Amino acid sequence: MNQHIHCIINDCHYYGQGNKCQAQEILVATDQFGENQPDNIDCEMAAELTPQKAGSCLKTCCKTYVPKGSNNVTADNVKKL
Repeated sequence: MNQHIHCIINDCHYYGQGNKCQAQEILVATDQFGENQPDNIDCEMAAELTPQKAGSCLKTCCKTYVPKGSNNVTADNVKKL
């Protein structure tokens, strides 16, 4: 499957040219989940997480976000393509 994740968050480590996410995989979660879980709770554990209802796109976040230049780039074991 040739999938593209479009993203306009240009201060993210995974942000790429043409507004494309270059993360090997991402975890989209509710804002509440993202605020309450540490950075290492991410894609590797996705199959074990309980699905949640967001109710609105305004209540979702990309849990894979890592600021550019951050020392936390390896916290979630996600690879940059």
